[in-house]
Amino acid sequence: MTPLRAPPEHPQHAAPAHVERLVRPQPIVKASALAFLRFEKADLDRAQKFWTDFGLVTVSRTGQELVMRCAGSQPAVLVARHGPRARYVGAAFVVPSDADFERLRRESGAEPLSSEQVPGGGRGVSLRDPDGNEVWLITDWGGVEPLPMRASLHPGTNSLDHTVRVNTTVRSEIEPATIGRLGHVVMQTPDFHAMSQWYMRHLGIIPTDVQYLDDGSPVLTFFRLDLGATPADHHTVVIVGGLESRYEHSAWEVLDLDALGQGQQVMRAGGHHHLWGIGRHLLGSQLFDYWKDADGFEFEHYTDGDVFTADRETHYVPFTTGSIWAWGDDAPASMFPRPSLAMLLRAWGLVRGGRLTWSRLKLLGRTMQTPARPWL
Repeated sequence: MTPLRAPPEHPQHAAPAHVERLVRPQPIVKASALAFLRFEKADLDRAQKFWTDFGLVTVSRTGQELVMRCAGSQPAVLVARHGPRARYVGAAFVVPSDADFERLRRESGAEPLSSEQVPGGGRGVSLRDPDGNEVWLITDWGGVEPLPMRASLHPGTNSLDHTVRVNTTVRSEIEPATIGRLGHVVMQTPDFHAMSQWYMRHLGIIPTDVQYLDDGSPVLTFFRLDLGATPADHHTVVIVGGLESRYEHSAWEVLDLDALGQGQQVMRAGGHHHLWGIGRHLLGSQLFDYWKDADGFEFEHYTDGDVFTADRETHYVPFTTGSIWAWGDDAPASMFPRPSLAMLLRAWGLVRGGRLTWSRLKLLGRTMQTPARPWL
């Protein structure tokens, strides 16, 4: 039987010699929060139904735009505009009020945003990352009153060696998983280096865990916000090296494991496409449950994630198909590229264009084709 063990996690000072360290550039600005995501949708009614069952709350709706919020104090966490086709537009991040927007205009081509463009008001600029995604940096953002949430059921959890719940029961309502906040966004890119350098420079984010291929080159990095001594999520932005530029998924934090489970009941009752879960991730440690909307975009409920202060050292971990989760069902095959003529043509175009080498392509292919956990 194949031995059960997690891949080694090396702090940067003790990483193997062949592993390429991810060098952090001097940031122009440091983001303090992931504010909201922006999409275009051909069918706003269908999108609103999915996101409502998922646990978001409608703020406003017109024939051209849908704005949704969570239970936190953010005026919006998701904005969808009507368009000819469904697509991910980009993400907005909160930055300090003294952010140097003029420098961003000079050096990065930033364009100013009007207060009317930002749900909840404020000011900011719009940039484009190397793959063409729109990235908004906003400040002086408004706030709203948080929505009521039940108390977490977990302080009363009984375990084998710790019995705290006596003469009482656990009863959770079957209701949408109330979302407390937007946690992170994951993007795939053919040019891992350019994207990771751009986001570190424009958001000041810190690599928490860097996953590398057999030759030591980085292929996936979990980045956290630099909040100094304040604990930040294990990751707010994830960059994944791959064969195309695309949104992979976004993750939304719910109150506890019971919210995760009851939220799944509501989503199943609504006829939505369940993708993966419930399980626990390895890097980040979150309990997770993944869903696909009608256009194929992935959305994750999660709870119980790791947090780190800025002084925590970057760790390096070998990348395998089984390294993204600790327990739960096997990751679905749709999460990994399947060999096809279209994939080969795309890969050939990237090699010809200098965005990918044959050696890296072979390493990616070998890794992706290795069974994650042969006993599953």
